Amino acid sequence: MWSSDDPSSFVERRKDAWDWTMLIPLPPAVTDADIRVGLDTAARKKPELPIDRVAARTIEEGLSLQILHVGSYDAETPTLRRLHAELMPAQDLTFNGPHHEVYLSDPRRVAPEKLRTILRQPVRAID
Repeated sequence: MWSSDDPSSFVERRKDAWDWTMLIPLPPAVTDADIRVGLDTAARKKPELPIDRVAARTIEEGLSLQILHVGSYDAETPTLRRLHAELMPAQDLTFNGPHHEVYLSDPRRVAPEKLRTILRQPVRAID
């Protein structure tokens, strides 16, 4: 999940203005106790890692638009520009939270020009 005080920083590729949070979906069967056991085990095995910064989070973002980007991560600008400057305004929508990137390809196995990424933007109606 990517955020910035200025959403145009994504289209302009001003990476120094970006903040990110890595998300991993958990199936409903995973309990808080399971998470505690996993984090405690990881902390014992790898005490140098910042395990204390890992937490379960529920995200309820509501209405979102998403678009498929094919190509390298650094070539997302035209796709994001289309989402932010064309699709959202055409539907009278504005930003309603940080955007997510769902990585469908493994960059260790797929050529950069063939990477597939879903760019997802929570939106709301313009007031």
